[in-house]
Amino acid sequence: MNTPSKQDERIAKMTFASVYPHYVNKVEKKGRTEADLRKVLQWLTGFTKAKLDKHIKQQSTFEALFDDAKLHPNASLITGVICGYRVEEIGNPLTQKVRYMDKLVDELARGKKMESILRS
Repeated sequence: MNTPSKQDERIAKMTFASVYPHYVNKVEKKGRTEADLRKVLQWLTGFTKAKLDKHIKQQSTFEALFDDAKLHPNASLITGVICGYRVEEIGNPLTQKVRYMDKLVDELARGKKMESILRS
């Protein structure tokens, strides 16, 4: 098993564009739309549609994506378990941000109301 630092490094170097189609597939299989997914991702990152598209087209790593992002002030309200870890207890800031994104995608796929997902 990877040590946490190797896991953090692997996540940092992973491209957002390689994961995005999996997010789309996951939410669409559960009856949500890509537009719903984009709304959630834009809420978390502060990106416009064009900026999100730019990161996908440029094959940005998660590290570059979140370096450019302005995380929503309510992102710290995202709690719970994702990939076996409590997101609020993850020590590496970048890994925590990526897991915030994973958690939001999971909540969307599970059919939670958008107001709840966006911590309104």
